[in-house]
Amino acid sequence: DSIQNIIIFQYLYFLIYVQEGEPKCPTVVPVYDFNPEEDAAKIETAIKTKGIDEQKIIEILTKRSCSQRAEIAFEYEKRAKKDLVSALKGALSGSLEHLILGLMKSTAQYDASELKSSMKGLGTDEETLIEMVCSRSKEELMEIKKVYREMFKKELEKDVSGDTSGDFAKLLLALVQAKRDEPSNVVDYEKIDNDARSLYEAGVNRKGTDVTTWISIFSERSVPHLQKVFERYKRYSPYDIKESIRKEVKGDLEKSFLTLAVRTLGYRYVYGKFHEGYACSLNYLLHTHCFLGNRFNCLVVTRIIVSRCEVDLMKVRTEFKRNFGKSLYQTILEHTKGDYQRALLNLCGGDD
Repeated sequence: DSIQNIIIFQYLYFLIYVQEGEPKCPTVVPVYDFNPEEDAAKIETAIKTKGIDEQKIIEILTKRSCSQRAEIAFEYEKRAKKDLVSALKGALSGSLEHLILGLMKSTAQYDASELKSSMKGLGTDEETLIEMVCSRSKEELMEIKKVYREMFKKELEKDVSGDTSGDFAKLLLALVQAKRDEPSNVVDYEKIDNDARSLYEAGVNRKGTDVTTWISIFSERSVPHLQKVFERYKRYSPYDIKESIRKEVKGDLEKSFLTLAVRTLGYRYVYGKFHEGYACSLNYLLHTHCFLGNRFNCLVVTRIIVSRCEVDLMKVRTEFKRNFGKSLYQTILEHTKGDYQRALLNLCGGDD
């Protein structure tokens, strides 16, 4: 019976994580033989322990899937007559608190919260906006918008337009509207050629840049179509699409277009080659700011790890090792410490 249960569990895992399209490559997956009542009881004891048993909290919550954590929270509230998130806020602090509280949200809830934080108060965190809006798929953005509305009773588009301006705002809004075409089995060669020529004529081939044309093509065409457009673009322009972006636009707009371009070219990344870009960002942050105790950059490390651990962090790990010759696990081990380190290592899911 136990072998049969394991086979059924693996089959369900396949259905959940290897769906049509690009398969998910998470480092955190549902634990087999899950007992939410037992986990809730252990967490209650850990919180009540004099001095707080952070290790027990980390051991449980970093090794359960989002849906399993939700079940634990439900059982905890039944037992303790108190909300688990509130209890964790009172028990934990610093970078570990931010990480654990992030895990108590779904990926879409976490992304929505981070987007809200990037636009809250004085000033806007453009880097976070670029990283998140430009790196999420159409399906992810649609779910984030829905959750954002539920959580904050506001529209994401309205907040983005209120906190950004100019062409940068127009691009972000076009992406948030999630109007990108669905991939088609029919290759429209005429449209590919027209789009490639339009990008060239709107940029390199004229004085000044027709950004509206670029925004329309970058935000509305399907990824497979754009891949062929960028290849065809080389027939018109002496520069490839990334070089053209660097020549034509600057600042936040440049970063945004580069992120979209490199994502389209088949990576999931400096926020551009997606998986590789996440790897590059983690390498830089872990070697400098986390090591020096910079809280803001520890939050960025947390955001990348937490938001990707149930999506594609395994691919980020692969790119990290390929680019830097050392595993993400070992780098976390060298440049972080304490309970925060323990939590990151668990979410990382192992050494390479």
